[in-house]
Amino acid sequence: MTLLGIWMLMAALQVVVVGGEAERSLSSEQGSLPCTRGFTQKEYIIEVDQELAKGQAIFNVSFMDCGGGKVWFEVGDPSDFRVSEDGTVSTLRPLSLVGKGKAMVMVYARDLQSKQVWKTRVHLHAGSQQVTQQQVKPSDATLTQRVPEILFPWRSVVVRGDGTLRRVKRDWVIPPINVPENSRGQFPEDLVRIRSDRDKNRMLRYSVTGPGADQPPTGIFIINPISGQLSVTKPLDREHISNFHLRAHAVDLNGNQVENPIDIVINVIDQNDNRPEFTHTIFNGSVPEGSKPGSFVMTVTAVDKDDPKTANGMLRYKILSQNPQSPSSNMFTINNKTGDIITVAAGLDREKVTQYTLIIQATDMEGNPTYGLSNTATTIIRITDVNDNPPEFTTDTFFGEVHENRVNVIVANLTVTDKDQPHTQAWSAVYRIIAGDPTGRFSIPTDPTTNEGLLTVVKPIDFELTRSFLLTVEAENEVALARGIHLPRQSTATVSVRILDINESPEFSPNPKPIKLEEGLPAGSLLSTFTAQDPDRFMRQTVRYSKMYDPANWLEIDPVNGRISTIAILDRESPYVKNNLYNVTFMASDNGIPPASGTGTLQMYLMDINDNAPHVFPPEVEMCEKPDPNAINITASDPDLTPNAGPFAFELASRPSDVRRNWTLSRVNGEYAQLRLRIGSLASGIYEVPIMITDSGNLPMSNTSYLRVKVCQCDHHGDCVDMERIIAAGLGTGAIIAILICIIILLVLVLLFVMWMKRRDKERQAKQLLIDPEDDVRDNILKYDEEGGGEEDQDYDLSQLQQPDALESECVKVGIRRLDERPLHHDHQYPLRSAAPHPGDIGDFIHEGLKAADNDPTAPPYDSLLVFDYEGSGSTAGSLSSLHSSSSCGDQDYDYLGDWGPRFRKLADLYGGGDD
Repeated sequence: MTLLGIWMLMAALQVVVVGGEAERSLSSEQGSLPCTRGFTQKEYIIEVDQELAKGQAIFNVSFMDCGGGKVWFEVGDPSDFRVSEDGTVSTLRPLSLVGKGKAMVMVYARDLQSKQVWKTRVHLHAGSQQVTQQQVKPSDATLTQRVPEILFPWRSVVVRGDGTLRRVKRDWVIPPINVPENSRGQFPEDLVRIRSDRDKNRMLRYSVTGPGADQPPTGIFIINPISGQLSVTKPLDREHISNFHLRAHAVDLNGNQVENPIDIVINVIDQNDNRPEFTHTIFNGSVPEGSKPGSFVMTVTAVDKDDPKTANGMLRYKILSQNPQSPSSNMFTINNKTGDIITVAAGLDREKVTQYTLIIQATDMEGNPTYGLSNTATTIIRITDVNDNPPEFTTDTFFGEVHENRVNVIVANLTVTDKDQPHTQAWSAVYRIIAGDPTGRFSIPTDPTTNEGLLTVVKPIDFELTRSFLLTVEAENEVALARGIHLPRQSTATVSVRILDINESPEFSPNPKPIKLEEGLPAGSLLSTFTAQDPDRFMRQTVRYSKMYDPANWLEIDPVNGRISTIAILDRESPYVKNNLYNVTFMASDNGIPPASGTGTLQMYLMDINDNAPHVFPPEVEMCEKPDPNAINITASDPDLTPNAGPFAFELASRPSDVRRNWTLSRVNGEYAQLRLRIGSLASGIYEVPIMITDSGNLPMSNTSYLRVKVCQCDHHGDCVDMERIIAAGLGTGAIIAILICIIILLVLVLLFVMWMKRRDKERQAKQLLIDPEDDVRDNILKYDEEGGGEEDQDYDLSQLQQPDALESECVKVGIRRLDERPLHHDHQYPLRSAAPHPGDIGDFIHEGLKAADNDPTAPPYDSLLVFDYEGSGSTAGSLSSLHSSSSCGDQDYDYLGDWGPRFRKLADLYGGGDD
């Protein structure tokens, strides 16, 4: 089955049907006969090969169900044949008809609901095989390829109702064609020949369709259209496509179908062309230490792309090596089929070997080392820890000491060793005191990092009662020890703890100390003795007393004997007394080194006496001018308690005399009285009514208090509506002060605003006149220490300030022009300016030039150098620095310069001041 070139022989099956009842659903020739459930034929005659292989399909039967439901097929000889749901009959084992020539098979159909049974008989006849031999290549050795021939189904014989015979078609199953993959034969390689029995009397054309032929992947299978020879054109790969389903067709030259298409299944036979592949390169597993032989560890898995139903894909596993080989070289074994790894030897100890490395081999061909392909993978088996090592103390006895009365203090560190894996439950220790601490004054928590036991004091220890402890401590793990392991002696240790004495604070007893007494005790009264005891019995110390907290400062204590006496009168109505209780704290200090002190509280319960007179309540009431009703209910307020308070007795005072004339007071009960207006109405205002009230104490106390009655105008609801009550109330001192402060703040704000406005005006003026008019460089000629032309710079010809044509001829003098007076900028085309209205009026001339410059859009800004009238280098005026006074022009009047303003004042003083 596994050798290349072996082809399965296909039998040419010729079916002859003898007799039987006509099929009800054949062709239109049978007309409209009624449908009858049952097999289409009573008997079948099938010609088959003499040798039948196991699982080979032989024929199929047809059943007409006529819509009656599904039927179940059975064969009469279930040991040799079986029938499928679609009616295909195949062999269950290899059969041989050699010497017999024929065989008979009964096929039954059973309705599962009605239990009705139909049957048909099949006759198998051994026929001759049509086989052709073909010479093969020498590379294929002695293998012979036998190309079978497939005939389209013959027409079966059907008996008509009148006894005549007619041949009709029927379908049957063609056994699949097996083709080995990776064939190295000459391509195209013939597979099978397809032929119709109609080709004897006409020319036919054959074709195949389906994946591999005319559908992707196309061109793998081709057919000779004339001979019907089906061939494969290239090697096949089963791992890519394991089978092909083709359909063969036979048509005449006109393209008319002459046979029904038949299905052809081509199976690709597997070859061992794939090596096993493990699912992981490295497998990781674990097993507890101390596991018994046969304990499951893990499973390794490999896959093979070859057919798993053949030896090519059947794998076998094997352990090639183990590292380390301790304590045995064969600690594990593997199931060669499933890949399960189990232990086979005892002695797994994590403390000695933490992990094992195994090399696993997987081989196909059922592990055949000669023909099989193999591959390897690495398996790492980690030995997990179990609690097989108990904790052991590093020493038998531990020592520690602690001061008395100290809690949450570590006395000693208990150390153990444990060979199990650190920071696991099998390694973590739990400490327990099993003896020596009946009162539970110690505990031993575990340090999670070092695994040490921290012996800690959790309850105060009194040195005067116990001076030392001897504890027995046991160490265990968080989890129980493995079966068969017991705690050794080293898991128990002794701890000796010594208690150190310290100076303890004196203690008051009882604390607090309650006493009961009446209020009103005079100063100097002895109340009680409050002393403290020093618990240090082995130290001779003196105790002194002092007062720590006494909010009302009523008491004092004797520093030596602790006697408490009053220094002021006790008053139950004091605000420091809450619920009749008054607490005073005292301190007792010894003279130890270092000194220690303790506190105690004296709790005094003050009993009430009648020491407070009653007062009218409420102290103020309101009443309308014409009250209706005109009665007011009043009561009394007394800080004392019952029976030193109510019931009260109310009475109007006899003075002044108009009180009883205007008012009347009647008793309602022991707590209330009713004040009425005796007259019909009363003018608006405030009236003070004296009322004498007496309490019910053992020694009654009386008091006359004044009830303020505000009489006002009322609305129909009886409420005051006028402003007299507000006026009467007046403004308090706080309200007046607040109003004055608001007025002062408002005045200060106004003053600051005025000052700010004045300052802003000054700043605005300063910006406008940043330069003194006398020093304004735009209107004055300034001399900056110029070292010019000597004496000639001091000669000024004022006549040049006038227009040349306005001067007398004798006053014209050509001055010396300085070369540096020429403007540095380029000559500009300035607009023409008209001459001054009056030739001698230089002021009008200047104003006219200033106006022209202001209106000139091409002129530079106001603070730049302006050229009012530059007439070129040929000017007769010369330089301004060469101006001098001409003797011939001394009679000229320059006083009018003073009328031009402050900017020309210097010129007026210089030239208009006379001879000076």
